[in-house]
Amino acid sequence: MGHVQRPGGVPPQARPYPGPGEPPLPPELSPRRVAQGGRGIPTQTGPDRGGPQSPPLPPTAPRPAGSGPRPNWRRRITWTAIILIGALLVTSVITYFWADSKLNRAVDLSKVIERPESGKGTNYLIVGSDSREGMSAEEKKKLHTGSAEGKRTDSMMILHVGDNGNTMISLPRDSWVTIPTFRGSESGRMFPASGGSKLNAAYAKDGAQLLVRTVEYNTGLKIDHYAEIGFAGFAKIVDSVGGVEMDIPKGFKDKNSGADFKAGKQTLNGEQALAFVRTRYAFAGSDLDRTKNQQKFLAALASQTATPSTVLNPFKLYPTMGAGLDTLIVDKDMSLWDLAEMFWAMKGITSGDGKSMNMPIAGTAPQGSLAWDMTKVKQLVKELKDDEKVTVTGNR
Repeated sequence: MGHVQRPGGVPPQARPYPGPGEPPLPPELSPRRVAQGGRGIPTQTGPDRGGPQSPPLPPTAPRPAGSGPRPNWRRRITWTAIILIGALLVTSVITYFWADSKLNRAVDLSKVIERPESGKGTNYLIVGSDSREGMSAEEKKKLHTGSAEGKRTDSMMILHVGDNGNTMISLPRDSWVTIPTFRGSESGRMFPASGGSKLNAAYAKDGAQLLVRTVEYNTGLKIDHYAEIGFAGFAKIVDSVGGVEMDIPKGFKDKNSGADFKAGKQTLNGEQALAFVRTRYAFAGSDLDRTKNQQKFLAALASQTATPSTVLNPFKLYPTMGAGLDTLIVDKDMSLWDLAEMFWAMKGITSGDGKSMNMPIAGTAPQGSLAWDMTKVKQLVKELKDDEKVTVTGNR
């Protein structure tokens, strides 16, 4: 009897296995394909299959010829970010080693004898010298530096960086101090104390090491790092950042420094900035008034230099760093991180995060010098050593 297909039944080609006497199923209808969900199996529905016929799927629109696969934007963005970060890291490392190689670590503080004990925080001695090294006769004339041989300290400041606020203390170069016994920086010989003298005489006598020794001896405060810059370097830094804006409350002139300023806000170039920080005779020869101007300007310079517009702009960053590092003299243990900390602390003082003051003065001393108020000085040093908030006030 022949095979009779039931109405609505499953045709042989839709069954997973062939019946008796039927030819083998093609590959797309093999049991494995059926076990995988019946992909590729032509199915029919009807009363026996549980419902009406399913509508056919709409055809997929063909992609335009030559269009290629769709771009994976997430992957592209990820790789772009990785490449940019990698380039930034490489540039940062190169910049670090370039800048580190330009630091002139010429001052060896390990040769300073009889040093005080270290306190909390970090103390920087920042010195502006009247060095004319490398300057042409035309530059000396333009900057009103004169042609004196050797170099002396034109400004001195102690910058204390701590957890309870940063403090900048100007040391008038006419301060009357004791120059103690010291070991010669070049000869290594011991020299006896020379008694009372103006503070800037220490530097003139044996340079940075004797200056550090004298400051430590007269204050009892240990100096952790030393930084010094000369006339030419100072002017170049100011010019490299496009000048520094200052608000001068009262105009003044000084033929010795070349100063000629009117009151009000103005942008000082390198030449004008040097005249501004060197002027003293316009203030009746007062070294205290000059130190106030020096603090005010250096804080403004640090504030303007340490900005995203300078740090993130290589056309401003590299000339500024080059101008500063080429003429900066530091101690052998000074790192770029220490130098950055120093500048950021100076910037913080400008924004009100800290205190600036002169060393407390009690009155006049021999040779028209200034005598420190030692009672206040001892209290100030104790607060700095303990990294406490400074409550001592200096002369304004």
